[in-house]
This record gives sequence, C-alpha cells and structure tokens, in this order.
Amino acid sequence: MATRVNIVIDQGTDFSTGVRMTDSTGALLNLTGYSAASQIRKSHSSTNATAFTCTITTANSTLTLAMNNSVTAAMSAGRYVWDAELTDGSGTVSRVLEGMVTVTPEVTR
Repeated sequence: MATRVNIVIDQGTDFSTGVRMTDSTGALLNLTGYSAASQIRKSHSSTNATAFTCTITTANSTLTLAMNNSVTAAMSAGRYVWDAELTDGSGTVSRVLEGMVTVTPEVTR
C-alpha cells in the first residue's frame, strides 16, 4: 500500500523533495538495483502527464523527485494527482507514494 504524501509546487520555480523510504517497521529499504518513475496528471484518467526526474540514493534510502523551473512554469496552477513507483531488479513494480499536488500560481515572470 502506497504512503500518501501531498506536495505543493510553486509554478515557475525549481522543485525538489526527498523521501526516505522505509518499511512498515521504520527500517530503511535497501534500494540497490531499483529504478523509480513518477508522474503528475490532472486526474487519474488524464492522458497528459508531467514526469518528475527521479533519483535514488542508496546510501540513505532516499527517493528524490525534481522538476526544473521551465517544467513547473508550463504547468497550469491547480490541483493534480501523482504517484511514484519503484521497480526492482527482477521487474516487479510497486507503487510506494501517492497523493495530491497543488501548483500555486506564479506572479513574477
């Protein structure tokens, strides 16, 4: 079951957040050999998506999600849904994070 995490992104800015990945007991997950993917969509059924750049740091079991300012500037202000999936070395995919994204409108352009 995925952990719910809600995100706020300021339109037109660089965004980055790290999430330390743990199991149900709080122990750090061993992310060696894993890859990650994460997208934002206006709704679960939307065909258009904006992808986070995903980086896994195995030393501290952290999944970092990032977008540069040109990507966030192209997003309309509003509410979105998102999730993140990890794929292990054998190809098994697990949804680990999900939630809402609020993109706040930019004034300075």
